[in-house]
Amino acid sequence: MTSYVEGALIQDERIVHMGRISLWSLAHLIALGVLLLPAFGLGLIFLIKAWVRYRTTELAVTTRRVIVKFGLIRRSTVEININKVESIQVDQDILGRLFNHGTLIIAGAGNPQAPVSGISDPMAFRRAFIEAQDQARA
Repeated sequence: MTSYVEGALIQDERIVHMGRISLWSLAHLIALGVLLLPAFGLGLIFLIKAWVRYRTTELAVTTRRVIVKFGLIRRSTVEININKVESIQVDQDILGRLFNHGTLIIAGAGNPQAPVSGISDPMAFRRAFIEAQDQARA
């Protein structure tokens, strides 16, 4: 089974960088799941929710676009042409800095801002985007 990003690629487009959601950003769901597991399996709901969010969130910088996909049953996507992205902002609180996760805010020309929270190593994603954008302009 291919990922959404791989299936969305067009001719001569390749993936430059794949991002992941951080397990630290899901720590509250995992902790609740573990604590409530003995309570008639109620914790299993929280653990499944964390697993689904982790497995179904995809982020990628390609040679032509920034692609973000959320959801399993209800799919939500953001795809912005790399030349139309005006900025990618990184927002990290203290725990985000310590555990290397944060929120990316992607602002495109004519598009509203698209926040993507809980991203592992957001600075690497931002760096890969800037390099890909420079390559696309050259």
